[in-house]
Amino acid sequence: MHDLTGKIVLITGLGQSAGQGWGIGAATAILMARQGAKIFGGNRTKASTLSTQSAIEEVGGVCDIVECDVTDSNSVKGLVDACMAKHGRIDILVNNVGRSEPGSPATMSPEVWDAQVNINLNSVFLLCHYTLPIMEKQGSGAIVSISSIAGMRYIGKPQIAYSATKAAIIHFMKTAAIMYAVKGIRLNTVVPGLMETPYTQGLAAKYGQGDYESFKQMRNTQVPMGKMGDAWDVANAALFLASDEAKYITGQEIVVDGGITSSTGRT
Repeated sequence: MHDLTGKIVLITGLGQSAGQGWGIGAATAILMARQGAKIFGGNRTKASTLSTQSAIEEVGGVCDIVECDVTDSNSVKGLVDACMAKHGRIDILVNNVGRSEPGSPATMSPEVWDAQVNINLNSVFLLCHYTLPIMEKQGSGAIVSISSIAGMRYIGKPQIAYSATKAAIIHFMKTAAIMYAVKGIRLNTVVPGLMETPYTQGLAAKYGQGDYESFKQMRNTQVPMGKMGDAWDVANAALFLASDEAKYITGQEIVVDGGITSSTGRT
């Protein structure tokens, strides 16, 4: 099941934030490497990817890292070109970058809005822009983008740009999936709910007055299953969508949220 032996995976955002546990990009890269894939990663800094790279190489996997600004077209092209120079193909693309900044339409500055659109949405466009022609030439490929349930419903935090861009990712992937279905390329989305990752721990400073334990408890109580998920829950969904077990699935989302989006919020 989910055998990726010999597959080349280009993945962004596989670095680690400070804190305990694994981030979504790191967990996805490690899991896919365990299934036999060769990992080629793009990340803002190489230093933050060392733990991910070490975890892959310690079990005999292959992981190369290139510094990449996913909001810059030339930088993204350089990442894709470097992957092709090393491996000659790209079988799987995982778009996994994103940031959340607080603000409503009235309070968020235009500069913050633009930065959020760049990191959350434009990055997906740029990676697809340079990767899809390669996959089209190959006659096959799978692209998985990581969105958020904030793109499906309000989840209690004033984060207008994050919510809007994560919603846009879902529809971008649906639309592109139809355009490329006949060309043997599948595009799908994983939609995480409230996850406990090192990055999430940093959100307490923005949305929880710096008190992580209270912030964590508040998030746990929002989930019908009673607790947040973790990066591996998201990584398992991404692995499935990238694998041949999902060969007849395109233009879809897998929501990994412990039941939040199916709930009225009342118990």
